[in-house]
Formats: sequence, C-alpha cells, structure tokens
Amino acid sequence: MILRGILVMIAALAWLWRWLVRHEADVRRRWAALAAHRRVAAFRARFAPQIAFLQARLSPAGFLGLDLTIGAIILIGAGWIFGGIAEDVVTGDPLTVVDRDIAVWLHRHATPALTEAMKLISLLAWWPVVTGICLFMALCFVRKRSRYRLLALMLTIPVGMLLNVMLKYSFHRSRPPWDDPLLVIGSFSFPSGHAMSATLLYGLLAAFGVREVQAWRWRVLAVLAAGLLVVLIGFSRLYLGVHYLSDVLAGIAAGSAWLALCLTAVGTLRRHRDIIR
Repeated sequence: MILRGILVMIAALAWLWRWLVRHEADVRRRWAALAAHRRVAAFRARFAPQIAFLQARLSPAGFLGLDLTIGAIILIGAGWIFGGIAEDVVTGDPLTVVDRDIAVWLHRHATPALTEAMKLISLLAWWPVVTGICLFMALCFVRKRSRYRLLALMLTIPVGMLLNVMLKYSFHRSRPPWDDPLLVIGSFSFPSGHAMSATLLYGLLAAFGVREVQAWRWRVLAVLAAGLLVVLIGFSRLYLGVHYLSDVLAGIAAGSAWLALCLTAVGTLRRHRDIIR
C-alpha cells in the first residue's frame, strides 16, 4: 500500500508536467483571451493605480519587485507554519496524537524491501552527501566567479544546518521509541534535519535552475522534481521511524523560511549594488 501510494504520487506529477507541456499554447491562448475580456479590461481600467502598484511588486526587474515579494510571502508563511507546529509539540496538542498514530501504522506495515529503498532515499539528505554536493557547487561557482550564488550557497546550507542543530537542542524532543527499530539514531528529533537539509539543498538547486533556464516547462520540472525529492526524503524518515510527522513538517517549514530569507537577502544585495553602480 505504501509503495503504491508513492508510485501514484510520482505518476501524478509526471502526468501534470506532460499535460502542461502538451497544452502550453492552449493555456497561453486562454490566458490572453481572459485578459482581453471586456469585464476584465473594465476592472483593470477602474483599479489602474492599485494594479500598477502590484505590477511593480511583481516585476522581476524592480528593486522591491518579484523576488522580494515572493521571498517575504514564503518567509512569513513558512515561519508561521513552523511556529504553529512548534507550539503544538511543546503543549502536547492533538497533532502529537496524530504523530504517534502515523508512526505506529507505518512501523506495522514495514517490509524489508521497502525499508532498504527508504534507507537509500534517506541518503539523499545525509550530511556527507549534502556536503559533497555543496563542495562541488562551490567549486563551480568559484571557477565561474559567480560570487552571489556562492554567497547564497554558503548562507543557505551550512548556516541553515547549524540553525537546525540549535533548534534540536532548543526543543529537546526525543525520537519515536521502538522495541524493534528499523534505524537507530541518538540525536534529538525536532525538527527533522534530513527534511530541512533536503528543502535547503534541492530548493536551492531548483531556484538556480529556474534562474538559469528560460523555457517555463523546464522551470516547472525543476520545481516539481525538487518538491518530489523533499517529500520522498521526509517520508523516508517517517517510514524508518526516526521522526514524527510534525518533525518532518517543521523541518520543511524551517528550511523553506531560511531558504527564502537567504535568497531574498542575496538577491536584494545584488540589485542594490547594481543600482549603485
């Protein structure tokens, strides 16, 4: 059942991407028709000043434009989600009951083959793997003299993982206890380090990919692939019984907030220096 659900999710994302690619022209045509509709045109004329303000906030070229807007939205939203989860964990709200129920159900339905597969998936966010990928990226950025990307990389992942360690020691949450554990880890549980590092690393790679390519289909693919990896890695930690659901969700939320903060800060710094020049 678990494996079937994973395969269905992957198939659904693949179908979504292929549908968007095949119907790209139709989607653009429908959007243009909607924008040219009489009522839409009248609405745009009536609220022209307000729309102009929003367009300035959503302009990629503006100093306070699209990047800062999206970054602020993600930072505030992810921070709010992390705060809500952390409050539930500290106060023992119903979320912790759901944590235990899901953990017990997954542990009962574990199979040797799927356990090995989940261990392999979990390795994608293991610290030596993450460190190796970061070092390779850093060397590439040094060779290309891409200092802002190098700065974003150094702020996002090394500092982000240090933040994760600080959060773990702040909350002191023990990992799920099992008589027959699938995997034994001695550190604290909240928030999940694997989920947070996966969000930081693959989210950063997706952000770089979106910046690098022009075709929107490949941008969508980069975002979907990164999202799928984060979900699979987070689920692998749940399945292996080393984290609760709230640990994984908090790790993704904290990673998203820190990633948004770092990318927004570096992007704003770059545009500020370009304006000064």
